[in-house]
Amino acid sequence: MGIPINHSNMPRMRSLLRVDAAAERGGGATFRAAHTFVSKSRSRRGGLLALPLLCLVAACAADPAGNYLFGFGDPVRGAALFAPRNLGDTSRWAGQPAEAAQAAAQLEFLADAMRTSPRYAPVVNPAVTTQLDLARDEMRQFLGIAPAAEPAVVIAGLRRAAAALDRGSRAEAEAALAGPTFTAGPLVTLERLGAMPRLPRTSAAASLAASEIARLDRRT
Repeated sequence: MGIPINHSNMPRMRSLLRVDAAAERGGGATFRAAHTFVSKSRSRRGGLLALPLLCLVAACAADPAGNYLFGFGDPVRGAALFAPRNLGDTSRWAGQPAEAAQAAAQLEFLADAMRTSPRYAPVVNPAVTTQLDLARDEMRQFLGIAPAAEPAVVIAGLRRAAAALDRGSRAEAEAALAGPTFTAGPLVTLERLGAMPRLPRTSAAASLAASEIARLDRRT
């Protein structure tokens, strides 16, 4: 059974697609595109339906692997497109440990997915996966994460910590980062998340991942 199409909503759908395209040019453009869409919608319907969009786009930037295009988009693509924004200069998250944890989880996800995803692994340039592996090693070494830890375990811990910090619960964040995976201990890892420097290999990998998605897009 097909989904009914409300043609009056087509301009909104085109605006959403512009938001996706803007993501390829960087996070700031994404927010500007979303703001334009919200402004136009507000003039039509008082903004009651459009106001949540800007928050949703912000969520995409914070966790593109989980929220890309509000959960309907390809999470690997989302993580790659937002990589320059979230990972290009990780010192932007200094003093923001929740956002730093989410960015570290994004890198973990992207490095693992580019190497194991049935869709991407066969076609991604090996140089990109190698650089992502080096970036993940760099991030793990800085945060105090076991080099051989399972990516899914690392991602889950970092995301739980980020959510706990957003709720203002440092105790829950410490619990999320406890255990053998986080070898530096939760107190040290939290301290480092709050003082994230620029990580050069991570920065290079972020740019390569976004460029690789653009290259694959040109092939289709």
